[in-house]
Amino acid sequence: MAPTPGILYVTMQPKPELPDSQFHDWYNNEHGPTRLRIPFFTNGFRYRANDLGGAAPTETKPEWMAVYDVTNMAELTGDTYLRLRDQPVKSQREADTMAKIKVDRKLYDFIESRESKEFKKLENVENEGEGNVTVAVFLDLHDGAGKKEELDRWYREEHVDLLSKVPGWLRTRRFVTSSIDPKAPIEYLALHDYAPKNGLGGPEFVAATTTPWNNEIMTKVVQEKRRRVYDLYYTFGPAPRYLAPNLAEWSSSDEKQTLTKTIPTAPGGNGAIESFVTTKDGVELTYRLEGSSDPHAPMLVLVNSILVEYGIWDGFVASFLSSPANKKYRILRFMSRGRSSACGSQKITLDVLASDVIALLDAFRVKKAAAVIGVSLGGCTTLNVALKYPDRVESFISCDTSSKSPAGNAKTWGERIALAEKESASAASGEKIVGEDLAEITVRRWFVKESYDGGFKKSVVALFEYDLNEEMKASKVKGMFLVGSGDGVLPGAMMEMSAAYGSSGAEYTVIDGAGHLPMVEKPEKFADVVTKFLA
Repeated sequence: MAPTPGILYVTMQPKPELPDSQFHDWYNNEHGPTRLRIPFFTNGFRYRANDLGGAAPTETKPEWMAVYDVTNMAELTGDTYLRLRDQPVKSQREADTMAKIKVDRKLYDFIESRESKEFKKLENVENEGEGNVTVAVFLDLHDGAGKKEELDRWYREEHVDLLSKVPGWLRTRRFVTSSIDPKAPIEYLALHDYAPKNGLGGPEFVAATTTPWNNEIMTKVVQEKRRRVYDLYYTFGPAPRYLAPNLAEWSSSDEKQTLTKTIPTAPGGNGAIESFVTTKDGVELTYRLEGSSDPHAPMLVLVNSILVEYGIWDGFVASFLSSPANKKYRILRFMSRGRSSACGSQKITLDVLASDVIALLDAFRVKKAAAVIGVSLGGCTTLNVALKYPDRVESFISCDTSSKSPAGNAKTWGERIALAEKESASAASGEKIVGEDLAEITVRRWFVKESYDGGFKKSVVALFEYDLNEEMKASKVKGMFLVGSGDGVLPGAMMEMSAAYGSSGAEYTVIDGAGHLPMVEKPEKFADVVTKFLA
């Protein structure tokens, strides 16, 4: 049987005892993203009523609406969706919050759609930040044969044609109560999308809604008409990204038992979010987001070296966000693919790692990162992002790395992989992790002698061979090559990289007194360099 597309349409009115901050935090960071992680939800939008005319919202005329497109309505009767609505997947916080909200949830099957040349899919990342106005029109029909057919003919032969002449009209979609909800009364819904500046109420709109045929339909076919008007408020993505000064602390597990947490206190003053993004091939990339509460704030993406957690950036983040000029930024850091055996079935290459950065930007609905900053393997990943996806990054800082894998690199890493397999141990999660010997031989040169402390989280590392030299010559993305003065031969090699980059080279910076991880040993200096580079 062919799938039946449709929508999940939900109105919500929080009760007075539910603080706005808790409502938005829950909705934007837990409820919406959990659904957008399911493949049959192709988008999700929150709307706010603009038709209240200064009156207070009520349970019968609520302020908030959300709509989700569904590829197959039958999926809403299956376990994947239904388990979201019950424990243990449904968190206690969700249960407590929803108990303080009047919720009206409706399911509709798709009938037809027409759109203008100016229509854009707002779920596409490149359209993030654009708004729209949605008019929702609900129709109950009189009993009798032929009413539905007459309504359909009016929409198709007159009404939508006339609406399309209204300035700002973008799209009209029609729906009917879903067949998966047989106990619900039959209701027809039309969603009319307009640009924020439009002709609603103007002469073209009046002409479209006062024709003789319109009046006949509203008298003889339609028993009751209800109409609401909404402004787009928030677009959901699969990654929780809503930061606010009064962010509540909470944690919950989804069906994969992967923890999502919001933390009320973090550098920048708006709390932090720790959660995960799933790539197209099913790899979970855990992340931490902090900084500005503006959802459209410029974003910095920090890319790890091997064998480390994203905690290596702690000192830099704290120092960077302590500057008032930098509080406008959001900072995203994540655990790179390859830290455990759950790293996907495809061979890990520099291109795969670059695509992971883009997957994160997509999940966070970021059209273009202000900068991608990476070190070691993360440094060449960062460079590769700028080369492969120049339209997704304004600038990059590539630290302590090479533009080409050194001769004998495969042999060296092959020996370390063999060592990892020999001394692997089981972690609490059941994943295999590397042991102390591998960490010792890998990270010994990452610090100068004076600051080496002998420890990192263990992880599994993959073998890479790459050559970015030719691509570097034509790149136009603003870049910097940065290196610790004590990092072996890399200062000289990275000076050559900076000279060979693009048509006029890239900036080159050496941080004295640092080894392979200058952001760890000299976080204040590193933050100062980044601040000046971004200015």
